[in-house]
Amino acid sequence: MGKKASEKTSNKDDSSLTMGKLLEKFGGKVEALKRGQRIKGIVVEKTPKRVMIDINRKSEGVVAEKAFIEAKDYIKTLEVGDEVAASVIIPETPEGYTILSLRGAQEESAWEKLNRAQNENSPIVVLGKSSMSSGVMVEFSGLTGFIPGSQIGKGLSDNPRDLVGEHFKVKVLELDRSANKIVLSEREVSDAEDIKLVKKAISNVKIGDVFEGTVTNIMNFGCFVEIKIKIEKDEVAVEGLVHVSEMSWDKVENISKICEEGTIVKVKVIGVDPGRLSLSMKQAQDDPWKKADRKYNVDSKHKGKVTKLSDFGAFISLEPGIEGLLHMTKIPPGTRLDKGQEVDVYVEEINSKVRKLSLGLVLTAKPLGYK
Repeated sequence: MGKKASEKTSNKDDSSLTMGKLLEKFGGKVEALKRGQRIKGIVVEKTPKRVMIDINRKSEGVVAEKAFIEAKDYIKTLEVGDEVAASVIIPETPEGYTILSLRGAQEESAWEKLNRAQNENSPIVVLGKSSMSSGVMVEFSGLTGFIPGSQIGKGLSDNPRDLVGEHFKVKVLELDRSANKIVLSEREVSDAEDIKLVKKAISNVKIGDVFEGTVTNIMNFGCFVEIKIKIEKDEVAVEGLVHVSEMSWDKVENISKICEEGTIVKVKVIGVDPGRLSLSMKQAQDDPWKKADRKYNVDSKHKGKVTKLSDFGAFISLEPGIEGLLHMTKIPPGTRLDKGQEVDVYVEEINSKVRKLSLGLVLTAKPLGYK
């Protein structure tokens, strides 16, 4: 009887042992943990201040204090019995516990939520952390995201600092985990109805359409132009970007010399994306190269301006968008040319299809071989 009772007690005790204790009891060797090591375990207890995890060791792993606080949003989603991945902070305390961090698991979970929100175009809740001239930094489940100033709704655009310390909804615009880049939009939520109207207006626009618009903002990479698009009886204001390369047929060195805020310009639509227009000022005008063959025939003489000097000659502008090369072999020894200087040239060769123009220098006292 004693033996049977003893066996029953032994079996009962074994059933309550963790895998680590069983291995220890029967002589199995448990490899020592190291700081920073990633391990998996099962949640066995969850309280308002700590999480206990069975990690198949002599004692459980513990997530508490600072590690608990930093992963609190992720911990809210956990239930007893869930498997989690954790990092070792302290391999073993004097009490025999392993102190763990769930930061990596929270980060993985956060990126999954961001990807899902982007794919489903659904809002997420973030916490405003700081404000600057370019936008607002926010936190989402331990990750840092950025809301550009252009993506803050009308109600907050004048004072984005009001978002700091507040929880609010945003939508995901761009994600790049390798670069740790998270770009968000508050405007997509707060101005949703206006954005829907703008998208509807843009859907009526076709590449090649020409509009008159107003320059609203000048940047170093181009300018934004507001155009009016008709939807039934209404007109909707829509902004499009004119990249600096599309502002003029001539080379643009100073955007402010071409236009300023409030300037009325003609633009042509060259790109249509959901919620975004790409515009061109130069393509709304005639391409000067279309008439170049007739205007600049071989041997014809013209006045031009030196725009650039290089080791192989000088570039001469005959009109905006029409520039030719005066090769160094066509510049007599001792002749000095300066940028901005006006010169008399003649056309040696022209090919409008490849936009190529070769020039010679008209001389008052021409050396042998010069015209």
